[in-house]
Amino acid sequence: MAIKETDRCIKEFEEITSSLKMGIFKPFYLLMGTEPYYSDKIIEEITTRALTPEERGFNQIITYGSDITASGVVELARRYPMASSKQVVVVKEAQLLDKPDDLIHYFRNPTPTTVLVVSLTNKSLDKRGVLYKTALKNGVVFESVPLKEEAVYLWVERFLKSKGYTVTPEACMLISDHCGTELRKLVLELEKLTVNLDADIKHIDSLDVEKNIGVSREYNIYELTKAVSYKDKQKIYKLIKHFSASPKQFPFPVILVYLFMHFVKILKYHASYAKGARPSRGELAALIGVNPYFLTEYEAAANNYPLRKCMEAIAYMRKYDSIAKSNLRGESQDGDLLLELVYRITH
Repeated sequence: MAIKETDRCIKEFEEITSSLKMGIFKPFYLLMGTEPYYSDKIIEEITTRALTPEERGFNQIITYGSDITASGVVELARRYPMASSKQVVVVKEAQLLDKPDDLIHYFRNPTPTTVLVVSLTNKSLDKRGVLYKTALKNGVVFESVPLKEEAVYLWVERFLKSKGYTVTPEACMLISDHCGTELRKLVLELEKLTVNLDADIKHIDSLDVEKNIGVSREYNIYELTKAVSYKDKQKIYKLIKHFSASPKQFPFPVILVYLFMHFVKILKYHASYAKGARPSRGELAALIGVNPYFLTEYEAAANNYPLRKCMEAIAYMRKYDSIAKSNLRGESQDGDLLLELVYRITH
């Protein structure tokens, strides 16, 4: 589901931005959802392309929902442009608008010389409401969704491909684990990476990531989950020792989330073969939510952690999450809890 939602979001975003780059503007855009990166980029495309620099002075207005009413937005949108064929009105943080239903009449009959952008931050309209249905019928409605952990890898791969780069699975995983799911941070790090690469480099590997983003190829959470998959105890303890010495860089709650997601994928691997099913490698990778390159690791993990062991591992994680948040931890540091947890999981 997360991958499908990500695909839907990216596809709609690309369709909108492609039209804007061709100079095709709709009378109004309703942007909403919980991932602000997409709305930021659409607004950037509109404010950059709809008007020339000379036209913007009199014909581009950017305001915020806390500073204007919905009727005030309509009043601005009904104005005629000055010495230009169109004007642009952008309302950011529109979830703060007073009486938003006042926009319904405008959405039914928008002014053709105005490009109105109404952008809600971390909120979506009720899809059963008249305002949403009217906007959907007469304008462009875009709803963003936050990336799930299992979708970050594919997003990074797609983003770099759109910039003309290929990336190794290991490098892609390093970036994903380091940056998390926030797209603004992901894009910032990816742009830093590509800007610092030599012009002739179009294939990104783990060394490039280490040099330009600052994440270690040897000491990262991905290497820990991989070591757990293979029950490589020497590597596990080496990594935990390093993590324990840098608790701010490797906080226990974050590591716990990644371990949990890892075992969820192992459970999905087991479930993929339930009732005699024999999925292809491509189907299996899609069901688990990983690149086919990593299936060998999950095959090993499934052998090392049968279904019952997976359930026990998840139970241990819940237990140690509770301990970490209570007085039960005593004088134990996060590194001590992590070491004890991983020991129980792998034995």
